[in-house]
Amino acid sequence: MDKLKRVLSGRDAEEPSGLAEVIDSTSLGWGTRVKGFIACFAIGCLCSILGSCLLWIPKKGLVLFAVFYTLGNIASIGSTMFLMGPMKQLKRMFEPTRLIATIVMLLCLILTLCSAFWWRKAGLALLFCILQFFAMAWYSISFIPYARDAVKKCVSVCLS
Repeated sequence: MDKLKRVLSGRDAEEPSGLAEVIDSTSLGWGTRVKGFIACFAIGCLCSILGSCLLWIPKKGLVLFAVFYTLGNIASIGSTMFLMGPMKQLKRMFEPTRLIATIVMLLCLILTLCSAFWWRKAGLALLFCILQFFAMAWYSISFIPYARDAVKKCVSVCLS
């Protein structure tokens, strides 16, 4: 369990440096991090489910769905910051292997909210929600070794 804590908090080495000790003394404890992760992830799931339920409201349902679905995704991404810490999360998000997936995902999040609030185009908001889903899925599987290769191979087999 200690090894898992070290890996998730960014301390892979056995010998902590002086900087690591300072960071540990000013950061959240492991139990608080796990509780924060669970709470933030649960809020994200709740927002996404609530958005799906609001989809069926006449006239404003699609916009409410887009907003709550996007807020749910933002909360879900934010939940992992409790486990890894904000700086390590941002560094991992913008690693070369995830850079395109991260940019597309963030762009879809922003465009969904823009189409819901400023442009007031419900169909466009739905399109960006769909793109947001696929971008988030592609981003998420980038953390699983060889998962992207398996998905690419599966799709190529299904299409041929």
